[in-house]
Amino acid sequence: MASPMRSLLVDPDRYLQSFRLFLERSTEHQSMQEFVERQLPDVIASIGNGKSTINVLSVGGGAGEMDLQILSKIQARYPGVTINNDVIEPSADQISKYKERVAQASNLENIKFTWHKETAHEYENRMNAEKKTKKWDFIHMIQMLYYVKDIPATLRYFHSLLESQAKLLIILVSGKSGWETLWKKYGSSFPLQDLCTYVSSADLLRMLDGAGLKCQLYELPSHMDITSCFIEGDKDGELLLDFLTETLDFAKTAPPELKRQMLCNQLQLRPSTQAMQKPNPFLRNNPKLHVAPPSSFKNSLQN
Repeated sequence: MASPMRSLLVDPDRYLQSFRLFLERSTEHQSMQEFVERQLPDVIASIGNGKSTINVLSVGGGAGEMDLQILSKIQARYPGVTINNDVIEPSADQISKYKERVAQASNLENIKFTWHKETAHEYENRMNAEKKTKKWDFIHMIQMLYYVKDIPATLRYFHSLLESQAKLLIILVSGKSGWETLWKKYGSSFPLQDLCTYVSSADLLRMLDGAGLKCQLYELPSHMDITSCFIEGDKDGELLLDFLTETLDFAKTAPPELKRQMLCNQLQLRPSTQAMQKPNPFLRNNPKLHVAPPSSFKNSLQN
């Protein structure tokens, strides 16, 4: 008998709902904003040296919140320089929100935005079909490699598009996070259906090390409030469980034993001085950043 569990990605609207709730209940964007404020200026310090135009490629740019913050730092480092910002994003809804954000923002006079409604793989195929190769001064891939089928090939392609002084910024969940332990133990039970791949910074680091890539690493402390996940029938809790497991209606379709084990064992009960134990309301959600210069790559990445 076929499992009733389905990938969350088959319902884009619910996926976006769960993603936005995740951002609301977690400190991820705050952690990334702190990185943008404190460390990004050093990362981009030389990408535009001697250039009148800086080309930036956002792979999986979403609704643009982090993109605009990144662009503001590039503007500050290179005042008056024209910035071409191309965005690869498969969700029409996210692109619409991105455009709204741009329309409401100020100080974007020197930035030209171009949106491509497609996946990273579709972008690569289109550029190859059109026999086009455009080089970029800064490429960032924020929390999007989970939705790529061939990660080494994707990294190899986008790295090949870097200019000589360019940087590639990759953000993934840390290999020491609650996500890592959850997915390593239960990932095989989730209905990914070839639409999603769990990959952490630890997995990525092994790929990059195998390719001879030297990169800078930054770990950002972050957590998510999962209190509502322990409340039976709580709509927000069900949405968060969907996002955590990449499963549509996980609370309703998962086998009872899988749900019980995941909630009790993996999302963890914290020790209490009382006879009963209470659920830990916070899941460690530390994203880790990898910054790679173009010259450090060997000719190929291997699985």
